[in-house]
Amino acid sequence: MATPRSALEDKVVATIREGRDELVELVAALVACDTTARENGDPARDEEKLQRLLAERLTALGAETDLWEPDPLGGAGNRRFPGELGFAGRPQLAAWVRGRGGGRSLLLNGHIDAVDVEPRTEWASDPFSLVERDGKLYGRGVNDMKGGLAAYLTALEALRRLEVPLLGDVCYCSVTDEESSGAGGFAAVQHGVACDAGLCGEPTGLNAWVACRGSLTPHITVRGRAGHAEMPQPHWRAGGAVNAIQKMQIVLEEIRRIGDEWLTRPDQQHSVLSPGTFVPTVIKGGSWEVTYPAECEVVSEIMYLPQHLDADGTGRTIEREVQERIDRAAAADPWLAEHPLEWFWDGDVPPGEIPADHPLVGLVLEAAAGLGRPGRCDGFDSWHDAATFSQAGTPTLSFGPGGADSIHAVNEYTPVQDLLDVAAIIALTTMRWCGVAD
Repeated sequence: MATPRSALEDKVVATIREGRDELVELVAALVACDTTARENGDPARDEEKLQRLLAERLTALGAETDLWEPDPLGGAGNRRFPGELGFAGRPQLAAWVRGRGGGRSLLLNGHIDAVDVEPRTEWASDPFSLVERDGKLYGRGVNDMKGGLAAYLTALEALRRLEVPLLGDVCYCSVTDEESSGAGGFAAVQHGVACDAGLCGEPTGLNAWVACRGSLTPHITVRGRAGHAEMPQPHWRAGGAVNAIQKMQIVLEEIRRIGDEWLTRPDQQHSVLSPGTFVPTVIKGGSWEVTYPAECEVVSEIMYLPQHLDADGTGRTIEREVQERIDRAAAADPWLAEHPLEWFWDGDVPPGEIPADHPLVGLVLEAAAGLGRPGRCDGFDSWHDAATFSQAGTPTLSFGPGGADSIHAVNEYTPVQDLLDVAAIIALTTMRWCGVAD
């Protein structure tokens, strides 16, 4: 049975619902900022503009606002970020709303970056100009996850407008680069952002995502030997050509075997996540239609489960299994036995999980049920920033408006009612987690 709302909580909910137009205006301002995800070396877009917009509103409600550009992350030898990534023009934001003391602290997190808008011609309207149709807001990033950012900020503004005397501190933290690498959340943790627990405003459909998978990206290169494709070739031991594309078939077949096995293997099962997956996603080989290809590379995406993290918080357990099995399969081929596969592991983004019975999970689902939006504990088969904060000691779950049906999609949307309900749920959860003075 849901806890009955107090008179003050009812007032908070009513204030948020009365502010529908203001919430939509905030979402429109965020969507108008082009913060589409980038590759290393891309110029800054509107990241600073958006972060300053949020910082100004947070400062206006009395928050201690910290806006900073982190030092570059990663580089050669860095397992998490193999390529150095800079933050020029892409600041991170942490704004602390201080409580009166004696309560638990709460992190409210979200990422400001969104995926690109292509194919832009298929959008029904300008992706950077918010449009409302039939109770839904359309625009790039509105679902993933500027709507969540707006709902979280609206919750804090309502609490401050009504002068709710929170006991614990609240940190509103918006970061860059979740879509491309997770570097913004990692930089926030390095900067010292930490709380007793946290919420991330991903589009969960008002369910509580308590776990997500992590990822590994192996690049495997097969070396062959060039030769004229229209001429008969002697055996390779006599100097003949070797087709690297054909030899890659051995690798691809072992990738398929591993992926099929993981579907049913006991250690690859999880209560709210799918089994680990191993998917070839890019293949490159050959240089000319009449030349035997001298090399072929396959890039794959491995998604792995929280139980496969090693003691150092990495995916080396899965990495070793994969490399040993594929190397062993390749070694059965005489050419590959003498010309071993070449490996490059491009990043390790660790999975995350918090207990389904964590008190914050119960509070947010209870608040949702009390507003007529019952949800469930769930997981996210991809990755998101909650994992970074959880691994660093701030147990964090995701809870937000919208759902997976329009993540990264053309004509991305989120329902206005979801935004209002999430803002109210987050406000109630904040009051109950942080405590309210008598």
